[in-house]
Amino acid sequence: FTKALIKGKLIKRYKRFFTDVKLGKEIVTAHCPNTGSMKGLLDEDNEVYLLPNNDPKRKLKYGLEIIKSRKNLVGVNTHMANRIVEHGLQNNLINELKKNDNIKPEVFFNKETRFDFLLEKKGQKSFVEVKNVTLFRNKDTAEFPDAPTARGIKHLLTLIDAIKKSYKTYLIFLVQIQNMKYFKIAKDIDEEYYNAYLKAKKAGVNFLAYRCDISSKKIFIDKKLKIIDD
Repeated sequence: FTKALIKGKLIKRYKRFFTDVKLGKEIVTAHCPNTGSMKGLLDEDNEVYLLPNNDPKRKLKYGLEIIKSRKNLVGVNTHMANRIVEHGLQNNLINELKKNDNIKPEVFFNKETRFDFLLEKKGQKSFVEVKNVTLFRNKDTAEFPDAPTARGIKHLLTLIDAIKKSYKTYLIFLVQIQNMKYFKIAKDIDEEYYNAYLKAKKAGVNFLAYRCDISSKKIFIDKKLKIIDD
C-alpha cells in the first residue's frame, strides 16, 4: 500500500459502491472497490482497513481495502488482484509460471473477451485469467464464486477456445484470505460454473489457487493451496 491504512469498524455497505465506517467517534463513507456479494464479510462491527486518498477529483476520501472476518484478514479490493498477480509473475512467486520472457496485461483474445495476462516463454504463449477469492464458510477452505457468475462461465469457455488456437491457458484463484489451506468451487452457489469448471479442466485449462500474505502494509502471493474437487 502506498499509504498506511486506517483501522475502523464496519457499519454497513450499500448501493454496492459505498460503505459507512466508524473511525473513532467519526462516521465516514468509503468507496467499496468490490461489486460482488462479499458473502460472509459484511457483519456490522467487523474490523476494516481503509486507504486514505487526497485526490481532489474523488468525492470519497477513503477506499475499503481489508475486512477482518472470523479472525482472518480478507483483501476485498478486486482491482488489487491483478496487481498482486503481476507482482507474483515478475518476482517468480507462482511456481508454474516462472521466468517469463514477456508479461503483457489486459490482452484481447477476441472481440468480446480480454484476459488478464498474456505470457510468452520460449515461443509458447499462455493466457492467464485471475479471479479474486474472498469467500470462506469454514475455517480453512476458500471458495469461489460467492454469487452466480455468467461472466465467469464465459471466461472458462473462452479459455477452452484459446487452447484450440495453441495457447496454454491458466486460471488463478487468488485467495485474499489469511490462513486458508484449501480451495474449492462453491457448487451450491453456482452449479453451472462448477460444471463449466469441470469441462474446462477436462479440456486442459490449468487451475491454480494461491493464497496471499495480508497485512495493513502489503499484500503479496505467499502459498499454493490444494484445490479440492468434490
